[in-house]
Amino acid sequence: MSVWHGESGRKPTGGKIRLAKKKRKYELGNFPVYPTIGEEDRIKVRTKGGNEKIKLTSLSFVNVIDTKNKTVKKVKILDVVSNPANPDFARRKIITRGAIVNTELGRAKITSRPSQHGIANAILIE
Repeated sequence: MSVWHGESGRKPTGGKIRLAKKKRKYELGNFPVYPTIGEEDRIKVRTKGGNEKIKLTSLSFVNVIDTKNKTVKKVKILDVVSNPANPDFARRKIITRGAIVNTELGRAKITSRPSQHGIANAILIE
């Protein structure tokens, strides 16, 4: 089964629409990737135009920016404290943009999109 971003074939009232075209390759989507804490693992996905997108499926380190000292350090992720995208993500230890994680330096907020950019950056909040 695949993800399709085309017309739904239904009206807002629930009635059927007879579509004038079939599904197209450019309307296909992908299932979401939920990065978790673990040994670092990446996958490459082909995108439109033959380009490649690197997605992180699991990670153990994050690049943390300390605004007081103006330094960047690669530190280990210890735990996911909260995730405003979905409360269930914190329980499942899923890291998305905006997630608060415990690191060796303290708490940090993820600023990059690991499942889209293939890298995890964060800013120190404690």
